[in-house]
Amino acid sequence: MSKKHIFYNKAERLYVYEFLGIEEVASRLNLGSRTIRNWKDENDWDKKKREYLKSKLAFHEELYEFARKLMYSIQEDLASGEKVDPGRMFAFTRMLPLITKIKEYEDVAVKKEQTQENKGLTEDIVKLIEEEVLGITGNAGL
Repeated sequence: MSKKHIFYNKAERLYVYEFLGIEEVASRLNLGSRTIRNWKDENDWDKKKREYLKSKLAFHEELYEFARKLMYSIQEDLASGEKVDPGRMFAFTRMLPLITKIKEYEDVAVKKEQTQENKGLTEDIVKLIEEEVLGITGNAGL
């Protein structure tokens, strides 16, 4: 059985969903960083990571908007002197700590992603330097 068959899914999960870097994933699975990097590049793990992070951010925004609407409806009831439905009040008070936890998680995830993105020169940055600074275009060698 190949390394890929045994470790691929776990490596992808660590990189995409737990925001670990290539070196950390390789270390945890006792694999070479080149192996992890090849798997990452072959299957576009960076795109999967961005999509995952985007979905988490979208969920937070939806939850926040729902809590805001619920809060406004409770405020309207209070302002008009109506009795506030205990179920809505309970739901609102239960949501507040969850929103805080989700936001903290997202902040940590975004910070990890930004830290990983800022390490070294990527292939895209090298190409940009070649084109903008050195005047080398992609077709120059053809």
